[in-house]
Amino acid sequence: MEIENTPKTSLQSCFFLLSLMSSLSSSKMAFLLVLLLAFLSGHDQTAFAAGPAATFTPTDNILIACGSTSLSALPDGRIFKTDQQAKSYLNAKDEQKVTVPSADVPSPIYLSARIFVEPATYTFDMRSPGWHWVRLHFFPLNNTHFDLHTATFSVSSDEYVLLHSFNVNNSSKAIVKEYLINVTQPKFSLNFVPTKNSAAFINAIEVVSAPDSLVVDEGQSLFPVNPYSGLSTFGYQVVYRLNMGGPLITSQNDTLGRIWDPDTSYLKDPKLARSASVATNVIKYPDGITPLIAPATVYASTSEMADSKTASANFNVTWDFDLDAAFSYLIRLHFCDIVSKSKNDLYFNVYINGKMAISGLDLTTITGGLAIPYYKDIVVNATQMTGEKFSVQVGPMNEDTGTINAILNGLEILKMSNSVDSLDGEFGVDGSRASGSIANRGTVAAVGFAMMFGAFVGLGAMVIKWHKRPQDWQKRNSFSSWLLPLHAGDTSFMTSKHSIGSHKSNFYSSTLGLGRYFSFAELQEATKNFDSSNIIGVGGFGNVYLGTIDDTTKVAVKRGNPQSEQGITEFQTEIQMLSKLRHRHLVSLIGYCDENDEMILVYEYMENGPFRDHLYGKNLPALSWKQRLEISIGAARGLHYLHTGTAQGIIHRDVKTTNILLDDAFVAKVADFGLSKDTPTGQGHVSTAVKGSFGYLDPEYFRKQQLTDKSDVYSFGVVLLEVLCARPAINPQLPREQVNLAEWAMQWKRKGLLEKIIDPLLQGTINPESMKKFAEAAEKCLAEYGVDRPTMGDVLWNLEYALQLQEAFAQGKAEEETKSSATVAASPAVVAAPNTTPTSDNRPVSHPEENNGPAQVQAIDEHSGTAMFAQFSGLNGR
Repeated sequence: MEIENTPKTSLQSCFFLLSLMSSLSSSKMAFLLVLLLAFLSGHDQTAFAAGPAATFTPTDNILIACGSTSLSALPDGRIFKTDQQAKSYLNAKDEQKVTVPSADVPSPIYLSARIFVEPATYTFDMRSPGWHWVRLHFFPLNNTHFDLHTATFSVSSDEYVLLHSFNVNNSSKAIVKEYLINVTQPKFSLNFVPTKNSAAFINAIEVVSAPDSLVVDEGQSLFPVNPYSGLSTFGYQVVYRLNMGGPLITSQNDTLGRIWDPDTSYLKDPKLARSASVATNVIKYPDGITPLIAPATVYASTSEMADSKTASANFNVTWDFDLDAAFSYLIRLHFCDIVSKSKNDLYFNVYINGKMAISGLDLTTITGGLAIPYYKDIVVNATQMTGEKFSVQVGPMNEDTGTINAILNGLEILKMSNSVDSLDGEFGVDGSRASGSIANRGTVAAVGFAMMFGAFVGLGAMVIKWHKRPQDWQKRNSFSSWLLPLHAGDTSFMTSKHSIGSHKSNFYSSTLGLGRYFSFAELQEATKNFDSSNIIGVGGFGNVYLGTIDDTTKVAVKRGNPQSEQGITEFQTEIQMLSKLRHRHLVSLIGYCDENDEMILVYEYMENGPFRDHLYGKNLPALSWKQRLEISIGAARGLHYLHTGTAQGIIHRDVKTTNILLDDAFVAKVADFGLSKDTPTGQGHVSTAVKGSFGYLDPEYFRKQQLTDKSDVYSFGVVLLEVLCARPAINPQLPREQVNLAEWAMQWKRKGLLEKIIDPLLQGTINPESMKKFAEAAEKCLAEYGVDRPTMGDVLWNLEYALQLQEAFAQGKAEEETKSSATVAASPAVVAAPNTTPTSDNRPVSHPEENNGPAQVQAIDEHSGTAMFAQFSGLNGR
C-alpha cells in the first residue's frame, strides 16, 4: 500500500506500525517493536519540530529509500518509503536494485540502491510552491550489476544541473549532496543520466519543503560592499555548514533536519582559536530570527580568539575551505555574543577571502543585548575567487577599547547557480554554456588585452593633459573638466550630464566606494530647492541642508560654494577620505553629486547635531558628566581609527566640537575630512601649509609647519576642556587672560584649582577622581611638544578609566541614598559665582581669581596660544 509521509500523531503512528508487524519476519518485527517503544515513550517527533517556536511542518515531505524492500526509519523519527511504494514516481527502463544486510554506514537508507544504465526520471507532484530541500544520498554498495565506485553520471532537475559527470572517486563513505531550490511548478523532476558505458545510482532521495523565510531576497555583496538583491532567483548547493566551537549537530537536533559539522578541521591554526559555550536556554531569539534559521545549539557555542588576554593579540582566527572558483557563493555568517560580560564591549572585523566584509561589528548595538542571534548574508562573486582556497576570518579592530576579541558561531557556504542555472559544470540543462567558460576565454582574453591597451592610452593622455593644464584650473567648474579627456567641458569627473544615474556611473561610484550618485534634480527635490529654512550648518565649504531621500530617509546635504577657495580641494579630499573609511564613530558618506559646477556631498543625518551645541550656545538641555564622557570616548575612538586603522594613517587636521556630531542616541561621530591628510609611508609628519581653526591649532605645527597625528591630539585636548568648562576655545569678549581656553584652563590646572572653572551645571554631580583623570588626559594632550603628547589610544584608555570612576561613584551614591532614609534628597541647586562674565551664550563663567583665588596669574609662555593668537589672523579658519 501507499504510505504518506506527512507527520502523524503518536497514536496514529502506533496503529500504523502494529498493522505492519503482523505481516513481517521476526527480525523486522523486532526492529519495528523498538520503533514502537520509542513512540510510546513520548517522543512525538514530527519531521522537523524542535519546540513550539521552532515547529515547521513541511507541506511536501517525500522520502525514498531507493531499491529498499522495507521501510527505513531514521533516529530522528523520519521514515523513508520503500522502492515499491515510490514506484509511481519513477520512469525508468531498468529494474536493477541492490540491497545488503549490513555495511559501515551512518543510516539504513544506505543499505540499498537503485542502478540505472539508461536515463531515468523521478517526477513528484508538488503540493505547495516555494523553497525545497533536495538531498541526494550516495554510497557505492558492492553488487553484481555494476562497480558503483566507477559509475559516472549527471543529475538535473527541470531547471538546474545538480551534478555533472559525477562519481564517488572510490570513496568508502556515504556522500550527501544537499540543495535548496525554489520550486515554482506543480511537478518537480530529477533526471539521472549515466555517461556512455557507465551507470547512475542513487541510495535515497529527499524532496522536502523549506520555510520561505530561509532565504530573503537581499544580502550584501563583498566587493564593493553594496546591497545585493535577487537572492531568491538562484538555486543553491550547501557546500559547508559548520557549528563553530561546538559539537556535531545531527538532524535529530536541528529544526529542519540539517547537519552542522564541527569547525575544528577547517581552522588554519587551531592554536589561535578556543571554544566557548552556554546553555541553549540562554539564547533569546529576536523578532525575525527563529530556530528555523539555525538551532539554539549553533548560537550557544562559538570559536573566539585564544590569546585575547595577551598584549599582542593582533591576529585573525582563520578558516580555510576548498571551493570551485568558477561559481559565486552565498556566505551566511551566524553571530551571537555569548562571551561578553556587558553590552558594547566587543567590536571586531570580519574578512572573506582577504577582503573586509564587516568592519567594527558591534553585536549588542545591532541586537540590543547579549546572547541574541544575528546573521549576515554576503555574496562573493566568482570573479573574486582567485584560487581554490577560500578563507573566512574574524579579528580585532586594532582599537584600544573594549575586549580584544572576535567570535563566530556558525557558518554556511552555499554555491549559487551560474548564468545557465548550473550548480556543477559550465553547461545548462538545455546544453547552453555559461559565460566565462573555456570556450569563451579566448574572447575574454582579447577583450581584456584591448581594455588594458586602452587604459595605457588613457593614462598617457591624462599625463599630457596634466602638463598642459591651464594656470587657473582650480577655478574651473570641476577639477575633472580638464583632467579627464572622456568628460570634457561641462561634464563631471564620474558621469556625464547625458548619463547621470546610468549603470556606468553607478559602477564607477560603487567600485570606488563613493556611494550613491545623486543627480542635482534629486537633491533639489530632497532639500526643497535648497530652501534656506533647511540649513542646518554653515562652513568654509558651503551650507549644509537637511534633506529627505527615498521618501523617508533624512540626510545631510553639504553643498559647495563655487566662490569658496576651499571648494574643489576639500570636495576631492572629502570623497577620497570617506571612500576608504568605515567606522561606527565616523560620519558615513552616502553619496555625492558632481554635476556641472555643483559639488555636493550627502551624509547620514546626525539628529542631535554638533557636540558644541549641547555644551554652550544653544540653550539645549545640559549633558550629564557621564554623557560627556561617553561622547568624548566615541570621538576618541573615531580619531584613533583614523590614526591607526589604515596602512598610512590619516590626520584629521580640524578636530573641534563642531566636527563631532551626535546621532539620535547621542553616539559621537567625527565629521568633516576636507582638510585631512594621509601620512606618507615611513614618515611621521606631513610638511604642509598651516590650516585649522583658531584655538585648536597645535603650536608646534604652527611653528614648524610639520603636521603629525599629535596635532590632532592637541586639538582633542582643547575639545576635552570645552567639555569640562562649557565655553568656546577662543572667546575675544573675555578679558585677555581668559581669551584662550587651553592657556587659561591649564593655568588653573597647574594650581590645582581646575574645579573652580568647570561648567557650573556639573557641580555636585561629578566625581572628583573622574574629573582629575579627565583633566590629566587633557593636560597631556596639550603638551608643548608633540613627542610628549600621548597617542589617541592612550587618551582613549584614560577617558574610559574616567568613565569607570564616574559610574562607580554614581552607583555608590545611589546605594547611600537608598540606605540613608526614605526621604529623597533634593538635588543641589546650581548657583553662579558672584562675579561672572557672560560667554557667547550668556551662560555664567566664574572668575575664581576674583573669589578667594590666587591674586596673580603665572606668566604666559612665549609659545602659548595667547602669545601666538595675534599671528593667527592670516589663517583660513573653518
